[in-house]
Amino acid sequence: MPHRRRTAVTAALLVASAAFAAGCDGIEIEIPAGSLPAPVSIAPIPSASAGQPEYVCTAVYKVLTEGAVRLAEHTVNDDAEGLKRTFADMAAQVSAAGDRSADAAQRTAAEGIADALTGASRQADPTVFLNGDFATIGQKLDGTCT
Repeated sequence: MPHRRRTAVTAALLVASAAFAAGCDGIEIEIPAGSLPAPVSIAPIPSASAGQPEYVCTAVYKVLTEGAVRLAEHTVNDDAEGLKRTFADMAAQVSAAGDRSADAAQRTAAEGIADALTGASRQADPTVFLNGDFATIGQKLDGTCT
């Protein structure tokens, strides 16, 4: 494609984009909290590696990722009891995944995560944990995922 033609196409696209953006000023699109599908699951496939550190890390990260989606739904609806139930459910799942680990340090790290989630499920205001330590809780497991 000649250089002039590429420049003309680029200019036309820029003008069209600007016109579209100008016409869409002030438009809001509201999407209800349960209407979006959950993100792609990273669920580990059960195999002979089920007790190995990488498998356990994947299982715990899956619980935390899918739990975050559920927590977001409860946050939008300002549902403290839903947050507490979700934290308790996540704690049970993380504990179960950690119990399968062949690595003692990893089991300890998973239990620490489960204990923190259990504590959050018992708080009067679980959003304090959600807006605080929850963002980095998975990092407790990072050093054990070799």
